[in-house]
Amino acid sequence: MDKKNIGRGATILTSGNSKKFKTGSWKNRYPSHSKEKCKNCMMCVPYCPEGCIKQKDGILQGMDLNFCKGCGVCANVCPFKAIEMKEI
Repeated sequence: MDKKNIGRGATILTSGNSKKFKTGSWKNRYPSHSKEKCKNCMMCVPYCPEGCIKQKDGILQGMDLNFCKGCGVCANVCPFKAIEMKEI
């Protein structure tokens, strides 16, 4: 086999390109955040497998639904029930 003719396959050649591919379009439910119930404990932030929960200065700002898969982990770990999963 001639090694010169082997393609690169699924190699990712540039870093940061995952931001171009919005992967949350196939979900069937999404997290809805209640600012009234939320105590900004940030329990949800480290549990989100996609890093979709945005916070600034210890205040939860919301979810990036462009990348959220709708798994519901954030709603399950919230001790104040401030995140509810809703059907699309």
